[in-house]
Amino acid sequence: MLHPARTRRLLAAGAGLITLGLLVAGCTSTGSNKSVGEPKSGGTLTYASGDAEPSCLDPHVGGNFPQALISAQYLESLVSRDNTGQIIPWLAESWEPSADGLTWDFTLRDDVTFTDGTVFDASAVQANIAHLQDPTTLSSTGYLALGKVTGTEAVSPTVVRFTLSEPDSALLESLSQPWLAIQSPTALERSQDENCAAPVGTGPFIVESWVKQNAVTLVRNDDYVSPPADADHSGPAYLDTVIWRFIPDSASRYAALQSGEVDVIDNAQPDTIVQAEQSDSIKELDSPRPGSSNRIELNSGQAPFDDVRVREAFIRSANVDDAVSSLFQGTATRSYSALSSVEPTAVSNAALFAYDPAAAGTLLDEAGWDEMDDDGYRVKDGVRLTVEFPVSTNQSIPAEQSVFEQIQATAKATGFEVKLSPMDLSSWYAALASNAYDAVSAPYTKVGPDVLRILYHSDSIVPAPSGYFANLAQVNDPAIDELLTTAASTADAAERASLYSDAQDRILEGFYILPLYDQQNHFLLRGDVIGLRTLPTVAVPTLYDAWLNR
Repeated sequence: MLHPARTRRLLAAGAGLITLGLLVAGCTSTGSNKSVGEPKSGGTLTYASGDAEPSCLDPHVGGNFPQALISAQYLESLVSRDNTGQIIPWLAESWEPSADGLTWDFTLRDDVTFTDGTVFDASAVQANIAHLQDPTTLSSTGYLALGKVTGTEAVSPTVVRFTLSEPDSALLESLSQPWLAIQSPTALERSQDENCAAPVGTGPFIVESWVKQNAVTLVRNDDYVSPPADADHSGPAYLDTVIWRFIPDSASRYAALQSGEVDVIDNAQPDTIVQAEQSDSIKELDSPRPGSSNRIELNSGQAPFDDVRVREAFIRSANVDDAVSSLFQGTATRSYSALSSVEPTAVSNAALFAYDPAAAGTLLDEAGWDEMDDDGYRVKDGVRLTVEFPVSTNQSIPAEQSVFEQIQATAKATGFEVKLSPMDLSSWYAALASNAYDAVSAPYTKVGPDVLRILYHSDSIVPAPSGYFANLAQVNDPAIDELLTTAASTADAAERASLYSDAQDRILEGFYILPLYDQQNHFLLRGDVIGLRTLPTVAVPTLYDAWLNR
């Protein structure tokens, strides 16, 4: 939702009263103000990102959110999603599944060319699916999303057929994501280093240059013809140039916005959002990400969290409500769900996550952790009740780090020793790969409730070719597996929602996760930036409709 930042707290207070449909529609609004006149072409917009600078601009490689943020400006997907959650055409004009759900035929636009001159056609789509599924690409997000796709066929230049191992009710949702966006097959034949430096797509902008640890320069694609069906205009973008800078420090990003050095910032932190409330020249775009909530996952595959009583005790030892309210200053709402609040099938159960240190103590006594050492920590058979908690300094925001520290403090009162270990991203991934963690916060963005299958089906304990495995809670419950498998192959929307609801109940009641809040996605922009919106797929900004009123 786009509004002057100073109204943020009032809107947050009433957010629980807004229906989901209105919330989704509002959070993805362009915020265009027709009273400012007709859009103006030209100019340079400077965007400052607080997310980690990608090591590769090709979102097929790995597949993280910083890649999605920038690649949405130069790459496009087969399909998109509108403000109501309906899948809409993009590079594919239409699609048709077979009666048994094992094949899908996509009819493609016949008027699109990649910016290197390569024609967009069925063979281009085939090359992209092959690239995503090639182990040497080291895809994680895209690779996992295509888990049921066993092959593709060019039925004609404008019709591509996907063959599946079993029906996939989330296929269209998966294909709408930027991590599965379509790139030039000619460009994909280059070395990975070359393609990482400047991916080639069909989008409204082109990667002109990348000065690492500084900025990526994007220039307008003057031949652009393929906006998604919900775009505000057709033809080329209004902006001539986009300078995509990387400014990790929140205060520095906001100062650059205030001074006019930059026009848009992401990862706006609670303190800067509160500061922006005093400005009439800065607007906020609050667009929660879909998929999972931001949560702490407890490694049920090893001690101490292989005991459900210890998992529940840890959760009841964590005073998250007070931490969120004090540290986020009204800019985030506590979650009690495995899914984001923008997902219609999200199940919330506040009672399971009530702060209750007395109950936590009783549970630990029952689990045999009934002795204390001299430092006030629980012990069992001479072993201290220790929780190894690696924290990625690239992914966690300052307020979130403070939430972890408050959880550490309240859990200590019950007898848990929580070891918070700040790590750079590569060290963090290494800790996960070596199972050197008991608790971890690892946000995962995916369109739709099928994210539950990615995160909590036992199949996801097995690493993708990149080495990353998504089931960090190491949930291995045949009943959850069956619910998620059946939901993923069920076309009936009501039945699918019921299955996902049952799966969530079982995940929450198993105390595998400690939900915190929606994945935060706050943007601040100067008042003369008009038409910026977030895509209703994974809530990344699109600058295609944006223009400068100056």
